[in-house]
Amino acid sequence: MVAMTTTQDLVTRYFVLAAAEDLEAYFAQFADDAVVEDEGHVHRGIGAVRAWRTSVPPVTYDVRDVEPTADGHRALVVISGDFPGSPVTLAFAFGHDGERIRTLTIRPVG
Repeated sequence: MVAMTTTQDLVTRYFVLAAAEDLEAYFAQFADDAVVEDEGHVHRGIGAVRAWRTSVPPVTYDVRDVEPTADGHRALVVISGDFPGSPVTLAFAFGHDGERIRTLTIRPVG
């Protein structure tokens, strides 16, 4: 019997891959029609997600909490790096369809 991947496993995998140098593995976890919202901008489709992610500076992720929501999971994460206001706590809201991320919304906490 094959174990099913849980949504929380997918959230954990997201942050491991987000910190890795191999971005192809990171992009592979998104659906082709994924939608990412970050800093008030919406990125629709894997091409737009690629453009968004390659413009993000290197950062570290300190996941503080992951909890289920009505339509996925929410992670509270402290992000540190070479950017104004570092470190900052952000909420990552994930919507999954099977094994792929369909939606990701990143917003400041507070």
